[in-house]
Amino acid sequence: MKTTGAAALIEALLNQDVEVVFGYPGGAVLPLYDILLDSPIRHILTRHEQGAAHAADGYARATGKPGICIATSGPGATNLVTGLANAYMDSIPIIAITGQVATDMIGRDSFQEADITGITMPITKHNYLVKDAKDIPRIVKEAFHIATTGRPGPVLIDFPKDVSTAQTKPSHPEKVELPGYKPTYDGHIMQIQRVAKAIQHASRPVLYVGGGVISSGASEEILKLAEICDIPVTTTLMGLGAFPATHPLSLGMLGMHGTKPANYAVCECDLLIAVGARFDDRVTGKIDSFATKAKIVHIDIDPAEIGKNVRVDIPVVGDAKRVLGALLPLVKKKSHDEWREQVERWKAQFPIEYIKDGRLRPQMVVEAIAELTQGNAIITTEVGQNQMWAAQILKPVRPRTFISSGGLGTMGFGFPAAIGAQVGCPDMLVIDIAGDGSFQMNIQELATAVGHHLPVKVAILNNGYLGMVRQWQELFYGGRYSYTSLANANPDFVKLAEAYGAVGMRVTEPDEVKDALREAFKLDQVVVLDFRVEPEENVFPMVPPGGTLDNMLVGSQLREEGKQ
Repeated sequence: MKTTGAAALIEALLNQDVEVVFGYPGGAVLPLYDILLDSPIRHILTRHEQGAAHAADGYARATGKPGICIATSGPGATNLVTGLANAYMDSIPIIAITGQVATDMIGRDSFQEADITGITMPITKHNYLVKDAKDIPRIVKEAFHIATTGRPGPVLIDFPKDVSTAQTKPSHPEKVELPGYKPTYDGHIMQIQRVAKAIQHASRPVLYVGGGVISSGASEEILKLAEICDIPVTTTLMGLGAFPATHPLSLGMLGMHGTKPANYAVCECDLLIAVGARFDDRVTGKIDSFATKAKIVHIDIDPAEIGKNVRVDIPVVGDAKRVLGALLPLVKKKSHDEWREQVERWKAQFPIEYIKDGRLRPQMVVEAIAELTQGNAIITTEVGQNQMWAAQILKPVRPRTFISSGGLGTMGFGFPAAIGAQVGCPDMLVIDIAGDGSFQMNIQELATAVGHHLPVKVAILNNGYLGMVRQWQELFYGGRYSYTSLANANPDFVKLAEAYGAVGMRVTEPDEVKDALREAFKLDQVVVLDFRVEPEENVFPMVPPGGTLDNMLVGSQLREEGKQ
């Protein structure tokens, strides 16, 4: 039986068990939206295409399933670009479907035409321009396979309007055949044996865990390896939740705003076992000073990452869960009493701390959220100081409960990502820890959350600045605050929330924080909490740009020097 290309696409999505899509209609996708109206797929109408991409991203991170977003041609498609780049940098599986002008109009600068496959080639794992309706089932199946296998990532399908209206008799392939795409899942056994031997001989080992552990579902294996071999564990921003932050072996996050114990341990270890991490610059600091005393093991499914940034002594290409599963039977029970004692001394000596002087400081808000939720919430963040305070203070104990923009550092990510997470996990409390700058970048998605009854809570750490940029200006540009003040132009967030149909609350005193949060968490509504925090609070510790992990700035040090 013949059907239209648009109907064939919806059928192909249903064959991939798609339950929800995030999107914004327009002329080039009208045939698709007409079919979508009568399909069982739930459509979440966002208020901006970037919001749709970030919502699909948050849905994918929270559920482990690919997120789907739809946009029309031209500006609709280009509005997805930041979201796709964000997902690409953080290895998140997204399927983006974009409308396109009719095939005979492509290349003629037609109305709302953009070469979206060309534009997104560097920021997608793969992309397709559909030229024949009969190819739709194959392309959709391939797109999902590519997005979710190997190192995950976004795939874009560009869908010309005439292809969506063309008649076709869809034939759905049973399997995917891609001769040039064969990810390696099982690590080489001899390399794994070398890792086991290195662990056996190490006296100061550290596990360095990234987001790849969450993607592969390897958290249980990491926990077993750490406990059997008595290895302290540090995580990247993307790896938060992969190892329980409350575990005695946890060092917290490493890197520019990581904990001193984590950074010192990496500097002093004799074996660094990196799993599903990519040695990015915010982790390593000055490359030639990173882990200089250590033999380095790197386990990663993407061979391009191994040796890209740092020297690697024992490379293992493969899926983290499978490689660790093969490694566990080869290791023996060990203890590192002296090393653990040193780590515990660092923990006692260098806790994350801040001034407690009766003023409302942003760290108090994050501490209260951590205390009240006890890990039973999904926390998303925006980007900047709010993000780093959340990473330092929250103690996620399960994967997929801390969601943040890592590699791209995208302001405006957290709120639409929270919407996507709430759609995917409707029974969970979802909280976006936001800055007043970042929140305004996709503030229009309040209409999405309210309109679809997605009771996300937004905790704005409102300091009246683009806080992280201002902090750099204070520390490294002589305190010259060039265009980073928002105080005179910020909206009244309470009135704005109410205008959208959400609940708005303003908190100005420390003793009001917990009561406001408790009230917000009880409400089955979207709630925006405007916390008026100290305007010039800084995030510490901090590795200065170009610095080394063992040379971190701390607030007490700067106060003594009269710089804070």
